[in-house]
Amino acid sequence: MSTAVTEGIEVTVRSTFRPERSEPGRFLFSYTVRIANQGEVPAQLVSRRWIILDANGEREEVVGDGVVGQQPHLEPGEHFEYTSFCVLKTPHGSMRGTYRMVRDGGQAFDATIAPFPLVVPGTLN
Repeated sequence: MSTAVTEGIEVTVRSTFRPERSEPGRFLFSYTVRIANQGEVPAQLVSRRWIILDANGEREEVVGDGVVGQQPHLEPGEHFEYTSFCVLKTPHGSMRGTYRMVRDGGQAFDATIAPFPLVVPGTLN
């Protein structure tokens, strides 16, 4: 699990290996993200940027609008949660990134997604 807070936006991520959807050389992980506005000003998530690393050092960058087809607007005290997935060629790796947030007044900032592990149980000591 990882947690980061940027300008009142808390991002928490938990990942899980999905053996039923994996096979040798293709390891599927789901991750659940909770984005909470702990600040005093509304903010909208408009885009995402993920950096995905596998155990071989291969790096993939994923950039796009919103998350799971949405651009959630969070009032103070509100949160948004979603689950997505990632496929690696190796049994472990990591993800990290940022969400581009925009305040109602137009101020934009990047909310940090702290690095979190993607690990098949029993593969690391």
